[in-house]
Parts: sequence; structure tokens; C-alpha cells
Amino acid sequence: MRIVEDHGGQVGKYLQTFAKVRATGERVIIDGDCMSACTMVLGLVPSKQLCVTPRARFGFHAASMPNDDGRLVTSGLATEALWGIYPAPVRRWIIQHGGLTNRMIFMEGRSLDGMVATCDLPTLRAMLSLVAIRRR
Repeated sequence: MRIVEDHGGQVGKYLQTFAKVRATGERVIIDGDCMSACTMVLGLVPSKQLCVTPRARFGFHAASMPNDDGRLVTSGLATEALWGIYPAPVRRWIIQHGGLTNRMIFMEGRSLDGMVATCDLPTLRAMLSLVAIRRR
């Protein structure tokens, strides 16, 4: 699985997708934006199945849910659940950058060092060959 431009969405969809990835051992390559609910990949997929390219960027914020009027409002309970999914190094980084609030904070570049493995050359070559095959 290659994640390039994922802006998040309903948490349940991501829980199902990443549980399947975890169970099958499928490799996940973060090759661009992985925002909001997508960031759960960091805690739901084993680190040995996950890698990032130099284009990887994670975006974190507090979880929200619709209120009685249908407007999105911050949910403390949902944010706590999300928080519990992240590994300790990611939680520390989030705390150092202001915590989970309505404002998106971005983890990218050198901030990823030691958090997520950089994709090795064979993984990148395999990804590029898959892209070439799909374009034919």
C-alpha cells in the first residue's frame, strides 16, 4: 500500500484498513501526505511493515465529531482514543509541538528520524515498478 495524498476521514474506515494490513503483513509506504485519521497507521501497523520516503508528511489534530446540529466539534473522548493508538515517541513529539488541538501540526523531514524507518532502495524500486505497471 502506498499512501500519497490521504487527508483522513472516518476513524472506523482506517481501523478496518490498517487491521487488514497488519494481519496480511502488507508493506505500507508513506510517500506524501498522511493526515488526520490516516496517522493512526503509526500505531496500528507494526513498524517493520511501515516506511517513509522524503515526501512523507503526517498531520495531527484533535478528533472531532458532529454535534446535534451536524457541526463538527472537538471530542475529548475520541481524541483520547486516538492518543492511545499512537506510539510513545509520536506522543512525545505531539506534546513538544503543542498537543492535539484544532490546529493541525505536521511531522515531516528530520522529525521522522527515529520514529519511522526510511524506505530502503529495494522497497522504493518495487514501488516505482508498480507505478510503471499501473500506468501501462
